[in-house]
Amino acid sequence: MIRYDALDALPVRGALSALGDALESHGTAVLVAPPGTGKTTLVPLVLAGLLDSGAPARKVVVAEPRRIAARAAARRMAWLLGEKVGESVGYSVRGERVVGRHTRVEVVTTGVLLQRLQRDQELTGVDVVVLDECHERHLDADTTAAFLWDVRQTLRPELRLVAASATTDAQGWARLLGDAPVVEAEGVSHPVEVVWAPPARPVRPPHGMRVDPALLAHVASVVRRALSERDGDVLCFLPGVGEIARVAGQLGGLGGVEVLQ
Repeated sequence: MIRYDALDALPVRGALSALGDALESHGTAVLVAPPGTGKTTLVPLVLAGLLDSGAPARKVVVAEPRRIAARAAARRMAWLLGEKVGESVGYSVRGERVVGRHTRVEVVTTGVLLQRLQRDQELTGVDVVVLDECHERHLDADTTAAFLWDVRQTLRPELRLVAASATTDAQGWARLLGDAPVVEAEGVSHPVEVVWAPPARPVRPPHGMRVDPALLAHVASVVRRALSERDGDVLCFLPGVGEIARVAGQLGGLGGVEVLQ
C-alpha cells in the first residue's frame, strides 16, 4: 500500500508541476531542493508514473555518487510504495544488483551508469535519467554527464535529463544541459539543538586513511546514547565504508533498531 501520508508531507511536491512542465517543454531540467524535501525519493516515483495510474509508465534511472546512497534511496522508495526492493524500485551497485522484471525506478552509482553507457550508448529502454547530488564533482560524474548530453544530442533526443542537488551551481548546470529550466523547491526549517559528546580521553588524529578504533567505539556509544535519550532515527556520518562497517558491527544487538549501511 502506497504511503501517501509520508509522500504528501514532502516539500518537493510543490515543485513537481514546474518540473513536469520543464521536462515536457525542454526535455532537461535542473532541480534545486534542500535536504529532506524528497528530491531523491518522491521525484523519481512521480517521473516513473508509479503514483498516478493515469500517468505514462516510464523507466527512470537515478544516479547516486555512492553505493550506500543508492541502496538507501531504493529502500526508501520501496518503503513509500509499500513494496520490497526489487519490485517497482531496485538498485545496481558494483557487485550487487537487485531489480526485477517490473522495476521502473533503478538507482545506480555513477560508476555503474558510466559503464552502462559504454556498453549501450542509447540507454535502451530508459526514459529519464536523474543525476542526483550533482554538486559532487568527480571524474565519473563529469564523464557521465558529458556522455548523457551527447547521447541526447545525437542518439536519443527524447531522453529526459534532470540534474538534482541541494546545493549546486544551478545556472552552470542549466547551461550544460542546453539552457535547461531551473526549478527550485522550498525547504522546511526545523529547530536544531547541539549536544557536545566528546570522548572520555583524547583520541589520536587520523593518520592517512587510518581512524583510531577508540574514536569509532566512541561514535557507537554516542549513537546508543542518542537512541536511548531521544525519539526517532539517527543519521551518522563516517569517513569511509570500513569505518561505517565497524561502527555498525558495534551497534549489533540493539533491540528494535535496524542498522542500515
